[in-house]
Amino acid sequence: MGAFEQHREELEHYETMMGANRGRLAVSLDRLTNALILVGQHGVYCHTQRDPEIPVMDIRLITQEIRDAKALIQSVMEAIRAERDAAEK
Repeated sequence: MGAFEQHREELEHYETMMGANRGRLAVSLDRLTNALILVGQHGVYCHTQRDPEIPVMDIRLITQEIRDAKALIQSVMEAIRAERDAAEK
């Protein structure tokens, strides 16, 4: 099942509220947030031998990549909103 079918209800909800592009970006942010939660849960059990308080390197890298992707998506959403607001004035 593809992303559009799997998240159809959530997509419809956000696309109705925010428009198609921003709605899809919002659902993407939700998916990335869920991925961060899952990686964080996995990181609880996978620690380095040197410092048991720090997750292993791959968990840290995955977490950073997801955070970066979220920041980029959020910046696009803000730019779209700013363009829309400017066009309305």
